[in-house]
Amino acid sequence: MTAHVIADDAEALAVAASLAAEFRAGASVRDAERRLPREELDRLSASGLLAVTVPAEHGGADVSAQTLAEIFRLLASADASLSQIPQSHFAYVNVIRRQGTDEQRKFFFAELLAGRRFGNAQSEAGTKHVQDIRTRLHPGPAGSYVLDGVKHYSTGALFADWIPVLARAEDDKLHVAYVPSNAPGLTVIDDWDGLGQRTTASGTVRLEGVEVPADRVLPHHLTFEGPQLHGSVAQLLHAAIDAGIAGGALAQAAEFVRTKSRPWFESGVETAAEDPLLIQRFGELAVQVRASEALLREAARAVEAARTDLTDDSAAEASIAVAAAKVSAAQAAVEVASALFEVSGTRSALNSLNLHRHWRDARTHTLHDPTRWKIQHIGRYVLNGTRPPRHGLL
Repeated sequence: MTAHVIADDAEALAVAASLAAEFRAGASVRDAERRLPREELDRLSASGLLAVTVPAEHGGADVSAQTLAEIFRLLASADASLSQIPQSHFAYVNVIRRQGTDEQRKFFFAELLAGRRFGNAQSEAGTKHVQDIRTRLHPGPAGSYVLDGVKHYSTGALFADWIPVLARAEDDKLHVAYVPSNAPGLTVIDDWDGLGQRTTASGTVRLEGVEVPADRVLPHHLTFEGPQLHGSVAQLLHAAIDAGIAGGALAQAAEFVRTKSRPWFESGVETAAEDPLLIQRFGELAVQVRASEALLREAARAVEAARTDLTDDSAAEASIAVAAAKVSAAQAAVEVASALFEVSGTRSALNSLNLHRHWRDARTHTLHDPTRWKIQHIGRYVLNGTRPPRHGLL
């Protein structure tokens, strides 16, 4: 595989905007038919967007957090499933940046610049909680390791060249093993049947005696032993996806009302777009969307500031800013996608129009982690100065 190498932030944003316009055209049909976006992901890889966080010394653009968040917002406004697929990709690029050896960085950054994709195999079902990881990394022959376990919600794994697997070693410490998608003993099952984000292929990964060389394993537990941005960056991208869903839903609602909706007979106006009550409601929804986008930009600036000068305080500020953005964006995504029907009228509920994909995507994506706990951490920080925990989900 070969890929274009993006030079800077400006080019990255231009490419993202162009691809979002291209992906928007087929998003509804892909969702309705559950047509997996293999060709679109190949376009994404070839564009160079998946390598924009590769450090400059390794040939990448090393774009800012603001640019990365905007890339995801643009893509999500067009297709929330497609934008979700590379979220973990970038999270595991960050693991290599922080915990990889020089040789590991050299190898994997070259893979990324060539257009290779990371999936994920991290969550598990039926365990005590989300951080109860039971997949095991056992010592193998000649200094290698052997992986055994079952993963669920493995977004992107079906389309990946490399699948980062969260596992615990014999000392119970958390590691990430980067496993090639064709490794013997690794099986990716396309059994995702969520009501939303239908084409993410967030199915099951089975690992049965999968041998992994030692130089493909990174000590992820070290990430959380000091100030870190792993959780902030990962959650920033989730917030960007929610903000994108909200913006995309609002744009489609406006287009529907302008071109298809009828005015209510009591309004006394000729078109639905002239109805003062609808105008009022669109104004309210636009405020929600703009607020979510503004908080997203503020959060990205906080992450970038902490990246420049990483301390306990700057990392905490970044986490809190991102948490605020995620709360706002999640609320906006669900509420605006639901209000789409309120403002558009009965016809908008036709299944054949598939306008409900925005709400289904919003409702599904916002389940990733509860905003109620983010509000708790924001409150503790503001009231008592308690820094948020370093568990990677904040």
